[in-house]
Amino acid sequence: MTEPLLSVRNLTVEFPTRRGILTAVEDISFDILPGEVLGMVGESGAGKSMTGNAIIGLIEPPGRIARGEIRLQGRRIDNLPPDEMRAVRGRRIGVIFQDPLTSLNPLYRISDQLVETIRTHLPLSRAEALKRAVKLLDDVGIPDAARRIDDYPHQFSGGMRQRVVIALALCADPDLVIADEPTTALDVSVQAQIIEVMKQLCAERDAAILLVTHDMGVIAETADRVAVMYAGRIAEIGPVRDVIKDARHPYTAGLMAAIPRLGAHLDRLQQIPGAMPRLSAIPPGCAFNPRCPKVFNRCRVERPALSVIEPARQAACWLYPGVTEA
Repeated sequence: MTEPLLSVRNLTVEFPTRRGILTAVEDISFDILPGEVLGMVGESGAGKSMTGNAIIGLIEPPGRIARGEIRLQGRRIDNLPPDEMRAVRGRRIGVIFQDPLTSLNPLYRISDQLVETIRTHLPLSRAEALKRAVKLLDDVGIPDAARRIDDYPHQFSGGMRQRVVIALALCADPDLVIADEPTTALDVSVQAQIIEVMKQLCAERDAAILLVTHDMGVIAETADRVAVMYAGRIAEIGPVRDVIKDARHPYTAGLMAAIPRLGAHLDRLQQIPGAMPRLSAIPPGCAFNPRCPKVFNRCRVERPALSVIEPARQAACWLYPGVTEA
């Protein structure tokens, strides 16, 4: 068995408020193997981005990791001092954010930002770092990279800015890349290009990817496995083809049914009734039970744990294995 590159165990993220503690991520566990792409999908507010932020140590106070642990190649990183975590973030873990304008400083040239990041994490001279930066821009598909490296962020289109952010994330050859909605703000045609660039570059460097998105199409094109999140918990996790073709959790099945099929003639799109509960109003039992078409009594009073339902697949549902109505 290959040892996991990233191991998350029983991770819980809480936000203390005047009205009590809100739990944004509750007791989730998963692994990512070297070179693997794990997609994390779900509706807005499911806890996807919060999980990524917890891994890279960017949870805004008063938020905190209340329980659990995060290990990178066996080393625990969730309890590191800020200075040590900064060294891990960028050198060992690269980050691609949704909006490239939040990752790039509009007052500095692209060359300054890339060179500074490279020299922060690697023992290179400025000339060597600049050469590496040009090569990175060329790798991510920036035309005439040697000339454009001295441009400012506003001189690039949205898709080209996102390519620059990918180069920034890969500056120090990280072992893991966390991509948080990296294609949401882009045109569909540009999305496909960015996905291909990410996959190719990470495969060449044997880097693993945690791909956070709400787009099942992006997951299908990119990921090896997918974790479906709902109300701060993992509802289902498994190989992406198996989950797409034969969803085992009713929530995953609802997400897949909501995707229109080519050639299908429908009067209206299917949808999951209701909405995801607020953090302050998570229902007892399974959090999905008010919206679930297969709900029965046990679902309303007892929360299911994420359990193995078949080799390489897990689901948090009382339908498996062989659960009868309470």
